Amino acid sequence: MQNGILSNKRNPANNYLVKEILEADPKQIILKIYDYAILNCQKQDLAKTTQALQELINALKFDDENVSTISIGLLRLYQYCQDQMRKRNYHIVYKILSDLRSTWISIFNQK
Repeated sequence: MQNGILSNKRNPANNYLVKEILEADPKQIILKIYDYAILNCQKQDLAKTTQALQELINALKFDDENVSTISIGLLRLYQYCQDQMRKRNYHIVYKILSDLRSTWISIFNQK
């Protein structure tokens, strides 16, 4: 990619970021998306926070009966967060995303 996101010629910091993302396991990726969403929520950036929420929605799995109930609950929460972002209720979204991130860390540390 000459001019794409993965082009490292103009910004050497991209080398580190690209390497970090490509080598991350799924748990790390989820936490990075949460970090991105939380940071942009704090900045009150509707577009970037909504984009991160959409990535979290895209990562949900509905084809496995064991996780579909959890995925449905998360889907509703993510959609609620998107709605609250449009209403400029940043503090609500920040609280939900921060709590969810903490919950994921607890779950990941149990395994």
